[in-house]
Amino acid sequence: MTMNAPRTPAIESRLPNVGTTIFTVMSALSQQHGAVNLGQGFPDFDCDPLLIDAVTAAMRGGFNQYPPMAGVAALREAIVAKVAATYGREYDAGTEVTVTAGATQAILTAILAIVHPGDDVIVLDPCYDSYEPNIELAGGRCVHVPLTPGTFAPDFALIAAAITPRTRAIIVNTPHNPSATIWSAEDMQRLEDLLRPTDIIVIADEVYEHMVFDGALHQSAARFPDLAQRSFVVSSFGKTYHVTGWKVGYVVAPAALMAEFRKVHQFNVFTVNTPMQHGLAAYMADASHHLGLAAFYQRKRDLFRAGLATTRLRLMPSEGSFFQCVDYSAVSDLTEEAFCRWLTTDVGVAAIPLAAFYQGGFEQRIARFCFAKKEETLDLALERLAKL
Repeated sequence: MTMNAPRTPAIESRLPNVGTTIFTVMSALSQQHGAVNLGQGFPDFDCDPLLIDAVTAAMRGGFNQYPPMAGVAALREAIVAKVAATYGREYDAGTEVTVTAGATQAILTAILAIVHPGDDVIVLDPCYDSYEPNIELAGGRCVHVPLTPGTFAPDFALIAAAITPRTRAIIVNTPHNPSATIWSAEDMQRLEDLLRPTDIIVIADEVYEHMVFDGALHQSAARFPDLAQRSFVVSSFGKTYHVTGWKVGYVVAPAALMAEFRKVHQFNVFTVNTPMQHGLAAYMADASHHLGLAAFYQRKRDLFRAGLATTRLRLMPSEGSFFQCVDYSAVSDLTEEAFCRWLTTDVGVAAIPLAAFYQGGFEQRIARFCFAKKEETLDLALERLAKL
């Protein structure tokens, strides 16, 4: 009797247009060629040793089993205190705060909680690469509205034109990845006015909230009463405390929205690493840890910009986040991906093409660097970029 070889069943992909991300490609190319990796957005320095001590103490203290589904109570209370002190809005720790396995999970969970098949979700290009696949997984349609080329300012006429009876949500990201721009209070008020007569939900991606420079304030959706009442506000402990690999974030939202969020959260992750939650809560008892973050990253930004100013790369504004975009038109006429590959293999510095953040790509000859690096890492990168 002849036996057929085992066969993997054929499936129809839920995400047929998704391949390997440009971040994975450029990081692998960087490692292969010994380049300084300023592409993917993560620090190459350690967090505060006191945070490690707090997590270690939690582990040794026996906090190693499942925590409550919504998060450790002490951490949710610390989040409430931080948000109230920073933005003047007090959420209820019991019903309006959930600790998540990073911001990416938080955004996916928010989308799955509110988006039904056939719903539209507006995203503002260029945008973080998880947004569209998240919307597709929910059965929704991603409606791309471009930010203004060059300035990356929101175009409210275009946003208004994109709104239809099918529009369920809009994703707003400030400080913005990849452009490093921020929304002003006036921008947020215009969004508030535009959405007031609608039932559109805001998913406010605010993971770089504490990295705003030159004395500016982060304009959180939590600051604006009408926006706060319709918003999932997402933040990241990984970004704030230099522990991106811990994958811990949080969401605050009105109780009615959070109830729907938790219905999904309990089944796609249930809960989040217990000792790290206890460690973060203990660390946040000193409420000052995040207050120096803007100055910390502004020093790195200023060092990096001063070095880039000696090259033929044209600096674009860096108002927030830990990114710096440059226009390389004076250096090369290559496409953005080709330029970033050449920069990695021949110059020895990895960057990310801005076109990767646009639907179908949009060539502007702009590359994005990450300056969340040690001073010696930035110095080495600048030494190599000085050849341009």
